[in-house]
Amino acid sequence: MCGITGFFNPSAQTSSEQMQVIVQAMSSTLVHRGPNDGGCWIDAEMGIALGHRRLAIVDLSPEGHQPMVSADDRYVIVFNGEIYNFLELRHELKQLGHRFRSHSDTEVMLASFSQWGLKAAIKRFNGMFAFALWDRQARVLHLGRDRLGEKPLYYGWINQTLLFASELKALKAYPHFQAQINRDALTLFLRFSYVPAPYSIYEDIYKLPPGCVLTWNGIEPYSQPISYWSVKETAHKGIAEPFIGSEQEAVAQLEALLQDAVKLRMVADVPLGAFLSGGIDSSTVVALMQAQSSQPVKTFSIGFNEDIYNEAQYAKEVARHLGTDHTELYVTPQEALAVIPKLPMLYDEPFSDSSGIPTFLVSELAKQYVTVSLSGDGGDELFAGYNRYFWGRSIWQKIGWMPPKLRKDAVGVLTHISPLVKNTAFAGFSNLVPAKFKPLLLGDTLHKLSEILAVANPEMMYTHLVSHWKQPEALVIGGSELSTALSDRQRWANLPDFTQRMMYLDTVTYLPDDILVKVDRASMGVSLEGRIPLLDHRVVEFAWRVPLSMKIRNGQGKWLLRQVLYKYIPQNLIERPKMGFNIPIDSWLRGTLRDWAETLLDETRLRQEGFLNPQPIRQKWKEHLLGDRDWQYYLWDVLMFQAWLENN
Repeated sequence: MCGITGFFNPSAQTSSEQMQVIVQAMSSTLVHRGPNDGGCWIDAEMGIALGHRRLAIVDLSPEGHQPMVSADDRYVIVFNGEIYNFLELRHELKQLGHRFRSHSDTEVMLASFSQWGLKAAIKRFNGMFAFALWDRQARVLHLGRDRLGEKPLYYGWINQTLLFASELKALKAYPHFQAQINRDALTLFLRFSYVPAPYSIYEDIYKLPPGCVLTWNGIEPYSQPISYWSVKETAHKGIAEPFIGSEQEAVAQLEALLQDAVKLRMVADVPLGAFLSGGIDSSTVVALMQAQSSQPVKTFSIGFNEDIYNEAQYAKEVARHLGTDHTELYVTPQEALAVIPKLPMLYDEPFSDSSGIPTFLVSELAKQYVTVSLSGDGGDELFAGYNRYFWGRSIWQKIGWMPPKLRKDAVGVLTHISPLVKNTAFAGFSNLVPAKFKPLLLGDTLHKLSEILAVANPEMMYTHLVSHWKQPEALVIGGSELSTALSDRQRWANLPDFTQRMMYLDTVTYLPDDILVKVDRASMGVSLEGRIPLLDHRVVEFAWRVPLSMKIRNGQGKWLLRQVLYKYIPQNLIERPKMGFNIPIDSWLRGTLRDWAETLLDETRLRQEGFLNPQPIRQKWKEHLLGDRDWQYYLWDVLMFQAWLENN
């Protein structure tokens, strides 16, 4: 696990000494990603400079140093991530005559490129990776990223120079970088709580999409990324060639795939452990780890004293049953709040998923004991775990038949009365309603339902469900919404079921741009490598072949994954309502964080900065403080942008 950066401009005529100073300054910003070693490689004649920071995981010797040159002297690489099947590839390459001086996966990558070429080699890799590969023979630079987007890679052209880096802070260290805020990307951020690929918060700087390679020779017009693997093609193939075996055979095949995915990700020359929340996904990963380990696996959990946010008790029970070496930390509000000032530098661009705070804290805890930690991310998208897959589908089945006029009339009725009046009215007889149905009767919920009634099709309803600010263009001064995977129908997968379409859209948007960003920055912020077995591309491809009936059953998701887990853990330790990895932002904004938030949301300040329209922000802030509405997600979006802006 590392940090990579560099630049390429064959017409720049910059001296080798100048290039070295620049690339070292860029790579030094990534020392948290690679505290063990650093290096650079420069060809001033060609205008190429590569920088690297190393977190040594496999082959801790100097032989794993990067940038690394291939044995045939053709390729030079800087690489961030892990190629989990490198031992298998190494054996195959040895049979073909290759010799290796190290035990690193980086050297295996280079030999693979030499043997099979870029396109064929990258399809053989099972791993998470972002790399820059300089081809000295063809005089081209290749930038590549793994299939699902586990590892980040930013790039852009400035004055005919191609820049790239694992994080934006390295690009900002380039002398001619222009930190011009992209108001259109800011508009998207306020809708989704993250800046979706391929955009970044800065003009002319992009994220390389997952499963893509970008190639540039420094002469021709700027290149576009080319896909070598896509979720869309995988989904289409899975539907066209479905799994036709029995349920027992499906369980056995998934278990075998997961066992191997976990086994490959347990290869390390440093201490290794796992995050454990006690939920389906992380418990499955830990169970398979422990089943294949001769020693107790080190597991880590974060707990909160507020029961509504606390899963640590469940994780402890799972750990006790499996016999892991478990460590838990109960976090005080003060410890969680202390993370907030670190978020702007940690993420480099606005990012407002508040679960990034506990993710950072559990990473910080794990780093005290291990250098690699496995996590259970990806299970919700692949095996239908999110609640919206059930009630989103149910709602559309109930309202989709309604003529537009009837729905419009219903919206008028529901919005005529304010949410506050509805909340007050329902409070009078809430004790007559069974507890599990009370949330359905809140005025806020009915108001949200009225918004859903107004949508024209299921995809628009999905977009509404995953949106925070529903009209962000009215909030950002001079901003408009750019095309995304949600708005561009050409990027949608042709899938027969609405739930499958939601799962697909989550896998190409929310997963890489929110979940994986959160895990990467939180873990690498403390120099911890995170590995995600459920995102092994073989598991992903199998999951799309499995019929929806083996994922959702009796109103519950992850049926197939649960069957694997029940072989290792009793059902009663797992079955409970789904909890998110959340913190009480709503109450903090009315209490401990109120003064901090008031400063950032000050109307005069907002007007002077000139990015956001103060009126809707101040209105929501007032309603939230009074307890009339819960606007925590909307306000947190604005606060994270304001905090980021203050630090940039």
